[in-house]
Amino acid sequence: MERSQASCFGATRGEIETRADVNYSRLLPLVKERLANAAYPAVPLGSKLTLVQYGSSTLASTEPSGVPIVRMNNLQQDGWALDDLKYVTLPEKEVDSYRIELGDILFNRTNSKELVGKCEVFREPGKWVFASYLIRVRTNPLELDSQFASDFLNAPTGRLQIDCVSRQIVGMTNINSEEIRDFGIPLPPLPVQQELVAAMNAARALRQRQLAEAEALLGGFDTYLLATLGISTPANDGRRVFGVWMADAFQKGRISPEYFHPERLLTLRAIEEAGVRHERLGDLVDFVRQQIKTPSENYLSLGHVQSHTGELVASSETSEGNCFTFLAGDVLFMRLRPYLNKVYLAEADGCCSPEFHVLRVRDEAAIHADYLAVALRSKLMLLQTIHMMTGNTHPRLANEDVPDLILPVPPLAVQREVVAEVQRRRARARQLREAADAGWAAAKAAFEARLLGN
Repeated sequence: MERSQASCFGATRGEIETRADVNYSRLLPLVKERLANAAYPAVPLGSKLTLVQYGSSTLASTEPSGVPIVRMNNLQQDGWALDDLKYVTLPEKEVDSYRIELGDILFNRTNSKELVGKCEVFREPGKWVFASYLIRVRTNPLELDSQFASDFLNAPTGRLQIDCVSRQIVGMTNINSEEIRDFGIPLPPLPVQQELVAAMNAARALRQRQLAEAEALLGGFDTYLLATLGISTPANDGRRVFGVWMADAFQKGRISPEYFHPERLLTLRAIEEAGVRHERLGDLVDFVRQQIKTPSENYLSLGHVQSHTGELVASSETSEGNCFTFLAGDVLFMRLRPYLNKVYLAEADGCCSPEFHVLRVRDEAAIHADYLAVALRSKLMLLQTIHMMTGNTHPRLANEDVPDLILPVPPLAVQREVVAEVQRRRARARQLREAADAGWAAAKAAFEARLLGN
C-alpha cells in the first residue's frame, strides 16, 4: 500500500520479471496482495472466455446508412452513451464477424487514463458492430456471468489492475487483449455470482432512477421556458416539398432548401408574433476569439458538455491544437453538429475547443448571461440551427449565420424569474446526481468486500 501511494520508491532487480515499467512495479504488489487474500480463488479472466476480438477499422459516418457502430466515445464512466452514433457500410460477412451479441463485454482499449479499460455489457437489441478502439470479449456462461465480470472490473480492484498495466502514449492510454486476458478475477460459484449481480442491478436501477429524475428536471425546462414566454413551436408536418419566393432567396443571398424550410420560418414567425421583444444574437453578444496554443487545465471539448442540459460530464476528448479562452459568465455555443444542442454557461475561467463559439454578453442590462444560455439551448434555437447546418460528414454552423439567430428577450424581471427556476432545478439535479454517485460507490464497495473479504 505504501508503494502504491509513493511518488518515489525502489524495486529490486529480481522483482522486474516481465516489464520495466514504473507504474506496473508500483501497483503490482498491491494487486497481488488483494487477489491473494480474496474470499474466492482468483483466476485469469482469459481462462473463462470463449472469444476475444478487436473491432472494425472501417471509416464511419454520421449518415444513418448501414449499421450503427459503437466507438470508444460511446463508452463513458456512466455506461453507454448512444446519443452520438456513427454508421458503417460493411459486407454481410464482416457484419456477422463484428456483430455484437447480447451479453458481450466491450472494453475501451484506447482512451483517456480514466476511461481506458472501462468495460460494459452490451444489451441493446438490433444489429450493431464495434470499432477498432474497442475489444469485445465473450464469457463462458456456464462458469462466468458476463455482468459479474464487468462489475468486478469496474470496481476498485478491477480498476487497479487496469491502471497497473495501461500505458500512456502521446496523450492517450492503451491496453491490449493479452493484458485483458491476464486480469485476475475472484470466481465464486455461479449462484453466488448471480446473487451479487442482483444486488448490483438493484443499486444500478436506483442510480438510474435518480439520474433520470435529474435529467428530467433539466431536460424538461424547455416546456417551462416556452410557457413563460407564451411561444408555441410549430408542429413538424413532415413536408419535403415547399416553395420559396425568388425575391427572398436573392435578399438572403442564398439558395438553400433547408434555410427556407417551413419549420425554421414558422419558428421565426412564432417568436415575432408572441409579443416578446426579440433580437439578433449578434446585437446582444461579442464573439470572443482569443486563442492560446497550450490548453489550460480547465479545457472543455464538445464531449464535456451534455446535450440539452448544459451540464458538464466526463469525456476522453483532449486538445489537438489552438484553443479559445473564456471567462466565467461566458456562454459556449457549439459550431459542430448543432443538432446535439450543446450550450454551456461557464462557471470558471478556462479554454475550449474552437468547435465552440465563445459568446460574451455586451450589455447585462439587456440580457442576463444565464438566460442567454437557456434561450440558446431551447427548442426555439434548435429549430433554427438544424436548418442552417452545412456539410455532411461534419455538419456545422457557418460563422456568418450564427449572429443572425433570433432570440426572444423578455424584460429583465422575467429573465430573472427564468434564471431562478433554472438554478433551483440545477441545484436539485446536482443533489440527485451526488446521491446517485454515493450510492453507486457504496454498492461497488459492498460487492468487492464480499469477494475480497476486506
